[in-house]
Amino acid sequence: MSDRRGPVEVARDAVARGERTAESVTQEALAAIARHEPALAAFITVAADHALAQAAAVDQARAGGATLGPLAGVPIAVKDNICTKGITTTAGSKILAGFVPPYDATVVERLASAGAVVIGKTNCDEFAMGSSTENSAFGPTANPWSLAHAPGGSSGGSAAIVAARAVPASLGSDTGGSIRQPAAFCGIVGLKPTYGRVSRYGLLAFASSLDQIGPFATTADDAAIVLSAIAGRDGRDATSADQPPPAPSDARGRDLRGVRIGVPRAFIAGVDPAVESAFNAALDTWRELGAALVDITLPNVSLAIPVYYLVATAEASSNLARYDGVRYGLRAPLTPDDSLRTMYERTRDAGFGAEVKRRIMLGTYVLSAGYYDAYYLKAQQVRATLRDDYTAALATVDLIATPTTPTPAFRLGEKVADPLQMYLADIFTVSANLVGLPAISLPCGMSADGLPIGCQLTGRMWDEAMLLGAGASFQSVTDWHLRLPPTPAV
Repeated sequence: MSDRRGPVEVARDAVARGERTAESVTQEALAAIARHEPALAAFITVAADHALAQAAAVDQARAGGATLGPLAGVPIAVKDNICTKGITTTAGSKILAGFVPPYDATVVERLASAGAVVIGKTNCDEFAMGSSTENSAFGPTANPWSLAHAPGGSSGGSAAIVAARAVPASLGSDTGGSIRQPAAFCGIVGLKPTYGRVSRYGLLAFASSLDQIGPFATTADDAAIVLSAIAGRDGRDATSADQPPPAPSDARGRDLRGVRIGVPRAFIAGVDPAVESAFNAALDTWRELGAALVDITLPNVSLAIPVYYLVATAEASSNLARYDGVRYGLRAPLTPDDSLRTMYERTRDAGFGAEVKRRIMLGTYVLSAGYYDAYYLKAQQVRATLRDDYTAALATVDLIATPTTPTPAFRLGEKVADPLQMYLADIFTVSANLVGLPAISLPCGMSADGLPIGCQLTGRMWDEAMLLGAGASFQSVTDWHLRLPPTPAV
């Protein structure tokens, strides 16, 4: 059988065995980024000097006989809403243009401890608010499969650069699908861990009860390696759980005989025909691998989108109040006669883009006196009901399968003028964030015009090993993850 190891394993093993230096692997990645970047615009900052210094440290450690970490010499890109000491971190917003954090996020510290090479900061929708990476103040990212199409969002840069095979893996954040949706649009693996599995310390908050950091990779096995390196309890994040990181070996392709996969068929009716065909083929593959397919119902899942856009905007309104022009980031020009209130208003008006302003206003409205009970409190009550629906379903099945998105990637500009249509692109992904469950997107097909299609699995809390194991088994008998975008993309 041909070598089906993913790029993370290949790079790590080559460095560990001395077949390649970490510096040569990093130089190769930097060259690939330079080739793709003018077309993709996947990066806000390429940190070449920082990356080469980290690579040199790995090579020096190996030469000295030190035990290398599980990601030694592997170049990894990091979404630009995750703090990196000494490297600009903007969250795709004018209000943080030029901001250099004085500390690393916990996940960045853990990447460094594992020997990874942080190669740069990827483009994203401003403060992770969007589904297309068109809301970035630094311009949109393109999909490597077709430059006319969106890579998804908000972690579009992280997805596009892995799909282009320029870096072996990347980190994104997922608040309502922002890892899984771009993974589906770009034809790679994207994992949203259980809420609390990965520390959020150093993640610029959008919606604190929904945000979670996770990996993009080409294979489920590679995603498992990255997850194992970044997961675990962190005393600086009170919401991080005291759960041991899943071992990559636990997530290797597993025997699926006896595994029950629930399919909420009423919920997924009406998706794009190409998505429906690819999803049904994926179900057939899992059946052939020994899994049992079980029809299930999620009675209240149709309410997930409105609940999400009440809860998320309310939390965004609160979290983004800190960007006021006083302590860091942009401050609008003022005259001596201007008041503090004027400074706040001008700074936030100049610094935030249209989508962020829209969500702040929606969130402020639903939290305001007279509307809190009718909107925000009701949304939290329905959120609890959704959690009960998933708990009941996962008491009878091991996994729940849906398409990741209702359509393949849409064209850049196609949905910008219609926010409601953009929001509906997340119909299959927001529930996992609302109820805190882990979910993964796997490439499972292609549309007639050559755009990737993803299938989503949702699992029980803390059972990423089941998700990744089912994904690895699926990838052992399919080749969707091995297909490469055109070079250059057209």
